[in-house]
Amino acid sequence: MESSTSYSAELKENNERGKFREATVDLIAGSLGGAANVFVGQSLDTVKVKMQTFPALYNNMFSCFKTTFANDGIRGLYAGTVPALAANIAENSVLFAGYGVCQKAVAWAIDTPNVQDLSPLANASAGFFAAFFSSLTLCPTELVKCRLQALQESQSLAKNGKTKVKSVGPWMITREIIKNEGFKGMFRGLVPTFAREMPGYFCFFGGYELCRHMLTPPGKSKDEIGAIRTIICGGVGGISLWVAIFPFDVIKSRVQVSNTASQPMMKMLFHIARTEGVMALYNGLGPTVIRTFPGTGALFLAYETSRKVMNEFFDKM
Repeated sequence: MESSTSYSAELKENNERGKFREATVDLIAGSLGGAANVFVGQSLDTVKVKMQTFPALYNNMFSCFKTTFANDGIRGLYAGTVPALAANIAENSVLFAGYGVCQKAVAWAIDTPNVQDLSPLANASAGFFAAFFSSLTLCPTELVKCRLQALQESQSLAKNGKTKVKSVGPWMITREIIKNEGFKGMFRGLVPTFAREMPGYFCFFGGYELCRHMLTPPGKSKDEIGAIRTIICGGVGGISLWVAIFPFDVIKSRVQVSNTASQPMMKMLFHIARTEGVMALYNGLGPTVIRTFPGTGALFLAYETSRKVMNEFFDKM
């Protein structure tokens, strides 16, 4: 009886250690994936934010890219890289750690013993719930990123283009926001962030898992599809996300760059559609799609590869 109790206690301890290990691996792998995503796609993300926020200044992504490079050089195209790294590392570490937990919760809810057997729809649902938690970490860092990316245009418009734009870093922007708006100002745009992230990551993980399911050769598992197919699946997931939720991203960028009180989200959406046309809600979609495929492909490749390496390392310990 005593040995049975001891065995049960040891089994429980091993299960808890296993859960902690899985969460840690997902957290680290998500961080590495987020960093890879930023390095691959940051310049076109800057173009996207400028086009969303100042549609009257930029007719297309090529003119926006050319003007930004002419005025600020390569540094201007990579404005906001530090907060973008912070945003992506924070978001993706929490997102993928939360995704693993939510997969288990969804598997329990639909009575599926193994998360590897979840359908693409079930995985999409897990991504939807995981995005709630990642949004809380993403909003403040992406707020600073957007302000830095739109700094040239914001200061030029404020001074009628007569004053040279001063150099401002992410910490200065953060201090200014907290000074003028308080700590809650760091969460400006949180509602449109939720509206973007949660349905977006439903499509993101759903598209990724569906593509993995379709590209898995007979007799192999989804983890054995190789680097090229993983990049393709990641790209499909990323494009699925942005095409589905891009109007909410336009609203989020405008809310975060503007210092004025914002309208309710849906009212702002209909106002933009009515006054600027429906296509204004898709300003910046071109550079987003172009950067998303390699960016999210790199994200998932880094995530899956580092996850596999870490699990193999822990298994040998």
